Amino acid sequence: MKKRKMIMAASMLVLLSAFSCGGGTKASGNTGGKDTDVAVETVQVPTFNADSAYQYVKRQVDFGPRVPNTGGHVACGNYLAAQLEAFGAKVTNQYAELIAYDGTLLKARNIIGSYRPEAKKRIALFAHWDTRPWADNDPDAKNHQTPILGANDGASGVGVLLEIARLIQGQLPELGIDLILFDAEDGGAPQFYKGEHKEEYWCLGSQYWARNPHVSGYNARFGILLDMVGGPGSAFLKEGYSEQFAKDINKKVWKAAARLGYGSTFVDEAGGYVTDDHLFVNRDARIKTIDIIPYNPDGDFTDTWHTLADNMEHIDRGTLQRVGQTVLEVIYKER
Repeated sequence: MKKRKMIMAASMLVLLSAFSCGGGTKASGNTGGKDTDVAVETVQVPTFNADSAYQYVKRQVDFGPRVPNTGGHVACGNYLAAQLEAFGAKVTNQYAELIAYDGTLLKARNIIGSYRPEAKKRIALFAHWDTRPWADNDPDAKNHQTPILGANDGASGVGVLLEIARLIQGQLPELGIDLILFDAEDGGAPQFYKGEHKEEYWCLGSQYWARNPHVSGYNARFGILLDMVGGPGSAFLKEGYSEQFAKDINKKVWKAAARLGYGSTFVDEAGGYVTDDHLFVNRDARIKTIDIIPYNPDGDFTDTWHTLADNMEHIDRGTLQRVGQTVLEVIYKER
C-alpha cells in the first residue's frame, strides 16, 4: 500500500493501546446477502492453518522484491499461478503493460483463481502481490532507493488467500469464489518525488482489472481486500472508503470476527481513508468491496511500512490466523 492517506474520521478520538488474541471458531448461522440474524442450517467452516499461511508468505519473500520488470517478479508470478492451479482453481493470467507515475512501462500480471466459475453468485477476495520499489519510509535515508521485501505489504494478504485456496479445494463454499491477486499496486510516486502526487499512480493492476475484468460482465456480491494482514499486534478498524461504499459488508465481516472472539483485532470503530485497490474496484467495477488494513494512530499503518524492516521477522501467525479465519467464516456462511 499505497498513498499515505490515513485521514481520521471526525468522530475518531480513540487511541488503542493494546490488542489481544481471540478464541477459536464457532458454528453459527448467517443469511449472507443481507446482514440479518435469521437462523440457517449450521455450516462447518474449515479451520485456517496459520503455519501453512506463514509458509506461503515466506515462499514469496524468498523470491526477493517482487517489483515489476524484474526476475523475482516473474518467478513469483509463475509460482502463484501454479500454486492456485495446484489447489484446483481455474487460473486466468491477465497481462498488461501499465504506465507508472514517471512514464516507465510496467509489465504487469493480475492472477485470478476461480472456484465454481459457472456460479452466478460470487464473492471476490483480493490482495496485491507486487512490492514497493523503494523503502522511501525507512528511517535511514540511505535506504530510500532500495526495494523492500514486502513480507507484510503484499505477501501476507496473498499468503492468507493461498491458504484459503488450499481449504476451498477440499470443501467448496456454496457461492463461487474468485481469488484475485493484483499487480502494480505499490509503485505510486515515492515520497522523495518532487512532482505531483496523484492517487491514480497507485493500484495500477486493480484499475486495469476494474475496467477490463477477466470475465466479460463480471460481477460479485461483494469483495474483501486483504492488505498488510500479518503484522504483530495489528488492529483493523473500519476503513473510510469501505464504510462509504460497502458499509453492510464491513458490518458483516466485523460481526463474523466478533462471533469468533476477535473483537480486539477487528475493532468496531471508524478508521481513516486509504487509497488502496478497493477504491478502484468500488468506483470503476462497482462491486461493493472493503479493505482489511491495519490502523495506526501515527498514520503509517505499521512500523515496517515501506521500510527494509518489512521482512519475515515481523510476520505474526496469530494475526494471519485471525484474519484468515474471519474471511472463511464470512464466505462459508454466505447464502
